[in-house]
Amino acid sequence: MRQGVLIGGVAAAALAGLLFGFDTAVIAGVTGDLRALFGLSPTTLGITVSSALWGTLLGALTAGQIGDRFGSRNGLRLMAILYLVSGLGCALAWSWPSLLLFRFVAGIGIGGSSVLAPVYISEIAPSRRRGTLVGLFQINIVVGILVAYLSNFLVGTLDLGAMEWRVKLAVTALPAAFLWIMLRAVPHSPRWLAAKGRTQEALDALKRIGAADPAGELAAIAASIAADRAAHGSKLSWRNHRKPILLAVGIAMFNQLSGINAILYYLNDIFAAAGFAKVSADLQAVAIGATNLLFTVLALLVIDRIGRKTLLLIGSVGTALAQAAAAAILISGRHQGLLLFVLVGFIAAFAFSQGAVIWVYISEIFPTQVRARGQSLGSSTHWLMNALIAGAFPFIASYSKGAPFAFFAAMMVLQFFVVLAFFPETKRVTLEEMDKTLTAG
Repeated sequence: MRQGVLIGGVAAAALAGLLFGFDTAVIAGVTGDLRALFGLSPTTLGITVSSALWGTLLGALTAGQIGDRFGSRNGLRLMAILYLVSGLGCALAWSWPSLLLFRFVAGIGIGGSSVLAPVYISEIAPSRRRGTLVGLFQINIVVGILVAYLSNFLVGTLDLGAMEWRVKLAVTALPAAFLWIMLRAVPHSPRWLAAKGRTQEALDALKRIGAADPAGELAAIAASIAADRAAHGSKLSWRNHRKPILLAVGIAMFNQLSGINAILYYLNDIFAAAGFAKVSADLQAVAIGATNLLFTVLALLVIDRIGRKTLLLIGSVGTALAQAAAAAILISGRHQGLLLFVLVGFIAAFAFSQGAVIWVYISEIFPTQVRARGQSLGSSTHWLMNALIAGAFPFIASYSKGAPFAFFAAMMVLQFFVVLAFFPETKRVTLEEMDKTLTAG
């Protein structure tokens, strides 16, 4: 029964990842329809795609305060409501501005989920399995991306005409309602309860999730919170938390400088530029999504053994080579039939490294009383870079199809050396031990 509560809590937070992935990637299947319907230029298409991403930035910036004040579980319930409103709103959008508004609302839910779900899972998971369990959030992001591509393909075969893009964007309403219901049945994070002085509730929560020694774990959590609060207060600051701040900002920036979301958002356009037809491009997207899922699962099977840093180094090499190859194909206009294989290789390298590591790593490195705000900082950096790159990509690619990919390859080379020199390994380290290691004196 106790393990069931733990599994239920992880599953509920991970479902937020599925909605995150679906709402992030579904736009790839409607860019052509929206361009024709609203007469969008490359610049206004970039605005349309990035509208949700500016919402993610707002969601990420505010979710930390919500999580620290009301708990990550309650924060996720709010995100579920936003997903539901967005799904229904996109189905009923009556103009381009109204579509932008509801996509912005979806973005708030995505950004908030990227903060609150990893924090919640990391705080209820045992340290020996924390990487794998937090990684389930990433798996569900990838599942959501795959489901979005598959949903776009299936809806596209129904010959719905002018309604097609609305149906594609509306599909998230049902899982959003299910998420809200699931979150009613799971406990608050025991670490959050302890930080709020709700000691008995924290003890009960530890018992519910199957802690081996609830009283002992509660004592260790309380001692860590008291020591850090006495030394550094309860506010996230550069003076006291500069090491985890730099790590969170660094991993978030490099995650987007790989080019991952620019590729996911504009996948159909990239294939169209290489000469693929609409239905063919939809099927290629499904292949990309399946590869993403497969290699994310493989990474999470080894993340607690190989470690986070090693995976990042492996991925830096693979993503740099793949992006360089994509740049060469698109600049030269030759060997375009290899583009699918090159992008599959990029997705595999990314999923096995940054994709599996980012949310695990950021959720581990901050002290309990500022963890949600630290996650918020890392997540908001991720979404700011995402919005800037997604907004600029179609404009730059209209002048040179391969230039963005050459830039992404260079950034992955830089990432290799930064991770090698500065990133510590965090596998199998308790959150309390991490606090002592990374918090600046």
